[in-house]
Amino acid sequence: MEGKKAKILAGVAAVVFVALELTLFLSFRLSRPFYLSTAVILSAALAGTVTVLLCHALSHHGRAERMARRPVLDGVEEVSVRVEYSYFRKVAGLPRRFSLEALSAATDGFQYVVGRGSSGTVFKGILDDGTPVAVKRIDGSAHVDKEFRSEVSAIGSVQHVSLVRLLGFCLVRNGPRFLVYEYMENGSLDRWIFPQHGAGGRCLTWVQRYQVAVDVAKALAYLHHDCRAKVVHLDVKPENILLDDRLRGMLSDFGLSTLMGKEQSRVVTTVRGTTGYLAPEWLLGAGVTEKSDVYSYGMVLMELLGGRRNLQAEPGPSGGSSRRWSYLPKLVVERAREGRVVEVLDRRLVSSTVDEASVRRLAHVALWCAQEKPGARPTMARVVEMLEARGGAASVDPPPPSDMVLVDLLALDPTQTTGPFGLPALPPGPGSAGTAASSAMSMGESFALSYLSGR
Repeated sequence: MEGKKAKILAGVAAVVFVALELTLFLSFRLSRPFYLSTAVILSAALAGTVTVLLCHALSHHGRAERMARRPVLDGVEEVSVRVEYSYFRKVAGLPRRFSLEALSAATDGFQYVVGRGSSGTVFKGILDDGTPVAVKRIDGSAHVDKEFRSEVSAIGSVQHVSLVRLLGFCLVRNGPRFLVYEYMENGSLDRWIFPQHGAGGRCLTWVQRYQVAVDVAKALAYLHHDCRAKVVHLDVKPENILLDDRLRGMLSDFGLSTLMGKEQSRVVTTVRGTTGYLAPEWLLGAGVTEKSDVYSYGMVLMELLGGRRNLQAEPGPSGGSSRRWSYLPKLVVERAREGRVVEVLDRRLVSSTVDEASVRRLAHVALWCAQEKPGARPTMARVVEMLEARGGAASVDPPPPSDMVLVDLLALDPTQTTGPFGLPALPPGPGSAGTAASSAMSMGESFALSYLSGR
């Protein structure tokens, strides 16, 4: 502002000087009075310029002295100011930009790995203000920018109690991208519902599992219905559901998400996500909608119910070394039809007090969500009402029988003697003979496990 004023004053002075000189020339021509008058004017202009420069220099020097005389913040006060600034940014929900050096210092040189996924590696770190964070490094070359833009655009502008908060990001020229999230000490849901070797017996109670189901349902309902641009997550699975210090569910990892306009009915995109949770419309190339998230959520509900993966090998009815496929959604359908859905419940919860009505409700909601026709699936807003027994959903009846196309396609009926796509059935347990047969059989096992369970 001061520079602009100085330019205006200099322009006005130049115009006045030219006008005065022109007037003197017209009055005296090139005579002695003209030269004397010009010399006086130039002297006055030079003296004024020097005076202005000296005043400006003295003013700047005085300002520097006043700044130098201000009390310097000690270490404690500086940290306090930094914490306050960080607090206000956190309350406002504004992601900040971190430098690579700051993230390297926070993570101790990216040494403490807490998770790995298809879209990157996650490290634990602590910021200068003491905030624990999870730093996600998005690796790769061609898809790095796409993954980064998807995640920032999807979660950077949304705020929900059941969505992991994005605290900041870091851009490295010709290098990886980093996203900084709030850290969840309890890790992901899969570590709390599936049996883990050496995990200290961690297992969510039924009440806690039901609450996680409600939390995630509300988060997806918010993304689908309450955002300005509809957000389709496209990778809902237990590994992408984190638990906070109260063991409440927090939806995370938006690297594969897609933004949809309110007027869009579906988005045609390449198949991506985690096999085992992909809706059937992916296979048909018919495009995805928010109902694709509903299907994945239904598969997660079944795993919450059974405390196991959707597809696993179990001992055969004859015992011994024989094994057979056990596909959890098919098992839930059969037990729900017989009115014995409680038998599917995680065996670790049987000894505890469990509300059988809530077990049936969650199982029926899971079956509705996992319908193979997208139009038959409820919206996530309706799912929340069904789980909380609101909006006329005092009781939830099981859906009509589904075709179970995936089961027929992969030949997972335990009564059949063949495996997926006609490959041999499951091999017998360890110690069985037949190397070639075992190799062919393991092909069927590997394919089914990778396709239906994502493992």
